[in-house]
Amino acid sequence: MFLKMRKLIPFLSLILVMSSCNEYQKVLKNEDVKAKFDLAQKYYDAGDYKRANRLFEQIAPKYVGKPQGERVMFFFANTFFERKDYNMAGYQFERFIKSYPKSEKVPEASFLGAKSYYMLSPAYSLDQTDTNKALVKLQTFINMYPDSEYFDEANKMAKELTTKKEKKAFEIAKQFNKLGHFDYSFLTPAMAAFDNFISDYPGSIFREEALYLKFESATEYALNSFARWKPERLASAKTAYNVLKKQYPDTKFAEEADKLLGKIQEEIETPTTTKEKETK
Repeated sequence: MFLKMRKLIPFLSLILVMSSCNEYQKVLKNEDVKAKFDLAQKYYDAGDYKRANRLFEQIAPKYVGKPQGERVMFFFANTFFERKDYNMAGYQFERFIKSYPKSEKVPEASFLGAKSYYMLSPAYSLDQTDTNKALVKLQTFINMYPDSEYFDEANKMAKELTTKKEKKAFEIAKQFNKLGHFDYSFLTPAMAAFDNFISDYPGSIFREEALYLKFESATEYALNSFARWKPERLASAKTAYNVLKKQYPDTKFAEEADKLLGKIQEEIETPTTTKEKETK
């Protein structure tokens, strides 16, 4: 008996699936808006966001200005989010907020819209347009809804995206620094990039290393300059060292920094002759 029942289960499941498909197709082609709303709600509650999305899409225009319109539009936006179509989710949540600015669902819609753009944020090495958009949306949510249940998560996401932007800017500066070891002309943009990074991201986790690498670039730049420019550039390099030590007295780069400072002092006391690959 048990074996017979086991054989029947797949068959019964198939019948249920076919019945559900038939119901869906029938309602989809029907003009009965109420029937579509009820079935869309059923699919939404069951987690079948693909079918719910299609039905909500059909009836959303019919509910504009009606009491159920707010509910339909929010669920419609959320079906995109649940299906990981974050571009459309972000757009639809923005539409919901504009259409129903006084809705009690606005804080949640604001958060989910921001999170949609957060999910679109690419690796730090790629274009950060979506990252910037997500940060704006997240900061707006954080400022407007400090008591929201989503506040901590929003803060965490904003911090993660900020770090991603910091890393991109930092890696660009580091790349100039690396190139500067082979071509001294890259040391000028390296120092400028580190200065911009330090100014733009004062609380960055990469700040200490940025200050050290700025000093390293400045030292290489000074040591490989023409004699007439060396004194000024050596002095600038020493200033960069002092800034690093003042802000990070126990810096983890102390050993490397002190060695470079030793080269600067030696050059000041005993200037070397001009090299062929000097910078201007």
